Amino acid sequence: MRIWDLPPSLLCRQHLLGEHRELHGLWRILTENRRGYSHHPETRRWRGKLAALYERHEALVEEIARRGYRHGSPLDQRQATGSAVQNEYVDSLDSQFVILRSKGCDCAVANDEKSAAHDASKGGQSGGCS
Repeated sequence: MRIWDLPPSLLCRQHLLGEHRELHGLWRILTENRRGYSHHPETRRWRGKLAALYERHEALVEEIARRGYRHGSPLDQRQATGSAVQNEYVDSLDSQFVILRSKGCDCAVANDEKSAAHDASKGGQSGGCS
């Protein structure tokens, strides 16, 4: 399970849609007190931050629509409680760029640290899949 902390625009189709799917699973774990993955580090960092997770979902939905895909699985905004800011990371932003680069996919991540730092500064809040 992974929710990236990089701009959704950098994610390839597989990681964009995969993160969206995993975000819905994480949302259910947190809002319905489900046990599966409840102790996973990715789950723990979102506890008390459903508002931030909701915002990440909306950023993914915006990118999904920009690419011409249809979205039909909205989250219940009434459940988006807690902090709207995610400032805990399973992996640092720099590490997330390295992880994505190593996957050999079509994610738009730079091949050098200087470009990666520039890409990260362009936006993104919270972000994927593995």
